[in-house]
Amino acid sequence: MRNVYKSWGLIKITDKNEILRKLPAVDKILEWKGIIQLIDKYNRALVKKSIREVLEDFRETLLTKIQEESAQEAKNYLDELQLEDRIVALVENRLDGKSRPALAPAVNATGVIVHTNLGRSLLSQKARDMIERTGSHYSTLEIDRESGERGSRYSNVTELLCQLTGAESALVVNNNAAAVMLALATFAGDGEVVISRGELVEIGGSFRIPDVMKQSGAELVEVGTTNRVYIEDYENAINERTSLLLKVHTSNYKIMGFTSDVSIDKLSKLGDKHELPVLDDLGSGVMFDMRDLGLGYEPTLKERVDSGGDIITCSGDKILGGPQAGIILGRENLIEKMKQNPLTRAIRVDKLTLAGLEGTLKSYYSKEKALAEIPTLKMINLDSDELRDRAYKLSSRLKDIFTDFQKKIEIKISEGKSRVGGGAYPLTEIPSWTVVISFPGFDGAAEKAARKMRMSYPPVFCRISDNSLIFDVRTLLEGDIDKIARAASGLEVENIERI
Repeated sequence: MRNVYKSWGLIKITDKNEILRKLPAVDKILEWKGIIQLIDKYNRALVKKSIREVLEDFRETLLTKIQEESAQEAKNYLDELQLEDRIVALVENRLDGKSRPALAPAVNATGVIVHTNLGRSLLSQKARDMIERTGSHYSTLEIDRESGERGSRYSNVTELLCQLTGAESALVVNNNAAAVMLALATFAGDGEVVISRGELVEIGGSFRIPDVMKQSGAELVEVGTTNRVYIEDYENAINERTSLLLKVHTSNYKIMGFTSDVSIDKLSKLGDKHELPVLDDLGSGVMFDMRDLGLGYEPTLKERVDSGGDIITCSGDKILGGPQAGIILGRENLIEKMKQNPLTRAIRVDKLTLAGLEGTLKSYYSKEKALAEIPTLKMINLDSDELRDRAYKLSSRLKDIFTDFQKKIEIKISEGKSRVGGGAYPLTEIPSWTVVISFPGFDGAAEKAARKMRMSYPPVFCRISDNSLIFDVRTLLEGDIDKIARAASGLEVENIERI
């Protein structure tokens, strides 16, 4: 609450108290018919808490009016209100807000396609349908239909992953960090793991590869320098305690200029020479050459399998476009050892993740099918003309809303840049179209307006730059323009100084 109690100047304390006493007591409000109905719908404790919050808001409003205007204005404000109806309505609104899902559907107008903080990849209709069916029915999760005995929960996705990548076997756990930790714990629990110093990446949320390795029990051995490493560096580090060679694909940053790296096929040959498994942490799961979509080269899962990687891991919810999962591909004997590790039980995926992943993978039977069905790929591949049309539609809606406030705000469409996100393609910007709302002469208004947009329902997230709101239309879904318009209608531009 703002500190409006400190200095009252010429305002009499008695006037202030007299005005505040006009607000009804909580116990009296609890006897109102409208409130009793809300108690029946929710519960008394929750309703009582909401009443206290509404009364506190009223007190703040009254004290502000007394401080900034006059005691008489505060009295007039109260007298003009239908107080009982107003309080009941406000309490009901608060209760309605509290009953909404905390994990709210959101409008992503940031232009970041795989937005980690907004849930990463959207699932395809096929994946959503499979999740709905699996969640609403008993399923063949861990049963062999032919024998009637217990089966493997991984069999369906294992077959699909092997078909699509050429791997001998596969396993799925709850995320890629877990996949890496499981591999390290299985093959290098008390031994040394050799890794290039330039691949000691932070994978988001302040989790770092060395920390994951430490939790697995493996001992880290760094070789090379930040920007250069050679195959001899790996070979010179191998000793009787070496258990595994690790390569981490640096998908979330790039080192440019004077660099040298060791390819996975060379590292695999070195591993074969010393009978050491090679773990290839690929990060994003790319199924086909993304250069066809105008992006830079990223190694595909099939390419890595063909290069001889013993164990390959990636995320399911990045460019692959599926649910959160850690996908593990590799040699059958190594995958079987990982399945036998007790840690697998702790990090295994549930039936809904498996259903969503199966639905996603089935879209990859052909490249054309994947581009047509998987939202992440569809957004990357959107046509510039379609994006420009979206921008004009959004701009037109916003101009209609703010037609009376053209001196306070400016609305225009502009070319912009989208990003893939999710730790992939850090240097790549995808040409896009944006709608820009500017607040000339009102410093800080964009920050306040963005907060109000985020606090609307559903929340709307956009970018902020130079005291402007920037809505990138690439990441908008059907119906999002209407949602942005509703949120914008609540900005109270007539009081822009107080937004």
